[in-house]
Amino acid sequence: MKRIVLWLLGTVSAVVLMFGYHTSTSGPEAAVAPIAGGDGTDSTPAEPSTGPSAAPSSEPSSSAPSASSGSSTVTGDVAQTQWGPVQVQLTVQAGKITAVNVLQYPNGNHRDVEINDYALPILIDETVKAQNAQIDMVSGATVTSDGYIRSLQSALDQAK
Repeated sequence: MKRIVLWLLGTVSAVVLMFGYHTSTSGPEAAVAPIAGGDGTDSTPAEPSTGPSAAPSSEPSSSAPSASSGSSTVTGDVAQTQWGPVQVQLTVQAGKITAVNVLQYPNGNHRDVEINDYALPILIDETVKAQNAQIDMVSGATVTSDGYIRSLQSALDQAK
């Protein structure tokens, strides 16, 4: 009888602990911040967005680069993900991607920041190497990688 009571109390305790565990509660309302292209050292936070309906940058997207050697900047559409928006900006010179800036990315909690501080420089480097949107996703940052690739493709479509 004593063993049954102990087993029952152990089971109830385990169930209570499982239901009391809190997972990440960040969602589309997560704040956004710019990240510098290439090295990822600039992590100065931008003003937080007001939610999923936050407007993208007020700067208009420029068109494809002209025949001259000048560079142009193209901003991709905001890709909404379950953890927040992702937006990519490309600098294109002579038809080649020379720089990538991530204007928006999920950073609503410590884990989001940790994941994206690791993943975004890899995605940026892969983009400059590949010169297209056919890049590998970063393991552990699947949601951000998907949003990044969608926004990147949007920017590339505008650049052509």
